[in-house]
Amino acid sequence: MKHFLIHIAYFLARLLSRLPLRMLYFISDILRPFFRGYRRKIVKQNIRNSFPDKTEHELHVIERGFFHFLCDYATESLKLLTISEKEMRRRMHMYGLERVKKSLEDHDIVFLYLGHYCNWEWMSSLPLFSEGIHTGQIYKSIHDPLMDMIFFKLRSRFKSENIEKNSAYRRLVQISREGQKMIIGVLADQAPKRENIHDWMEFLNQDTPIFTGAERIAKKINAAIYYGEIRRPKRGYYECHMRFITDDVNSFEEYKLSERYMQLLEETIKAEPRYWLWSHKRWKHKHEELQNDAAATEDTTQTT
Repeated sequence: MKHFLIHIAYFLARLLSRLPLRMLYFISDILRPFFRGYRRKIVKQNIRNSFPDKTEHELHVIERGFFHFLCDYATESLKLLTISEKEMRRRMHMYGLERVKKSLEDHDIVFLYLGHYCNWEWMSSLPLFSEGIHTGQIYKSIHDPLMDMIFFKLRSRFKSENIEKNSAYRRLVQISREGQKMIIGVLADQAPKRENIHDWMEFLNQDTPIFTGAERIAKKINAAIYYGEIRRPKRGYYECHMRFITDDVNSFEEYKLSERYMQLLEETIKAEPRYWLWSHKRWKHKHEELQNDAAATEDTTQTT
């Protein structure tokens, strides 16, 4: 019965996504006041800690802009379920692909680092702009079955491959051995699990643990690295500027590549703060707490 209800809900979501985007934006505007309660305490704290020099009015403007965009993100992502190739090509633009293709002459894989910034879901339209190159993204399953179905399907809407996070390395090695060329999108700006924290840096005025798993995989398979800077010139339109980082990933000292990506992302966020995902519990882990835990574990081990 539950499985049946999930498919009914997905069918209704597809019907709703067939509305013109301007009508979906009208719905977004109506829903905006209700969205403002979503994790509002977390949003306010994250913004305040990230911009200590801004006035109360400036902080409020960022917060208000974020919730406005969050509603748009939801409706735009829903639209991705049924949007035509023609309309997507009109609304999404990619810059720097020629440079990426140049890197693929000497590398099988290009890692495109992205952030939860602007509508990152629309980056799954990359196959429309990179004919002859296989594309994909690292995918982490969502606990809610309906949301998992929706996001799995919309991210593969234009034949971009969803690669399960835990099998990413094996799949990328397989692709390389088959002689394929691939651009793989990686979202690496959220909080890593406690046991996966290996490096910290200052990010948005705070001591921040960073993801390093993508860097370790990239070094194993000798991938070229780019940063995808997404911009929103106006409502309903996006552009991704693929900024070259390196063709020699192993020339970076351990974790310095991950830190470089975070520095670039920080520049993007500071330019237009409202478009980042402020509702995530990005700073739930504290460096001092983990150091104290490690010291306590070491003391216990020595005692025993």
